[in-house]
Amino acid sequence: MTAAPRLTLSHSTRAARNMDTMVDFYCNVLGFHVTNRGMVGENEEIAFISQDPDEHHQIVLVGGMENAPQFMLADHLAFRVDDLDAVRAIKARLEEHGIEGVAPVSHGNAWSVYFTDPEGNGIECFTDTPFHVAQPYLERLPIELSNDEILEHTRAELADKPEFQPIDQYRAAMETKLAAEGR
Repeated sequence: MTAAPRLTLSHSTRAARNMDTMVDFYCNVLGFHVTNRGMVGENEEIAFISQDPDEHHQIVLVGGMENAPQFMLADHLAFRVDDLDAVRAIKARLEEHGIEGVAPVSHGNAWSVYFTDPEGNGIECFTDTPFHVAQPYLERLPIELSNDEILEHTRAELADKPEFQPIDQYRAAMETKLAAEGR
């Protein structure tokens, strides 16, 4: 049986009834910063917020939840793993245990597998990519490719997308921005 990789909790995703009120609270009361905000589909607004230059988002707020999201987005736990091989190992373990509906995706800044636990709670296991791109971004992850092929595929997919840059460049700019805001 495939060994279980070590999981590190990364971020939480929450439904927001009033997006502006929630963003105002998290940013102006708790000191978070909006890293990206946009639409997923026609009715679901999403806001990514963080206080940490190493984490594009520590919390994701999702509005417009009257309709079901197009993919597992709200109310999931996200676990960071060491690398793409660990993402593959998670997928293999899920398949070995008969778990259906495992969805490998690329967010540009992360390579993930999404799935649900036996009671339908969403779980994401991911590893960071060496890139930053504006969020939301979602494409199928061709997990069957080699690590080098996935890296090049991701780079090619992101090259013309908003905010595309090396992650270290993004983190340095975010650190400067947070310092300028006294955070």
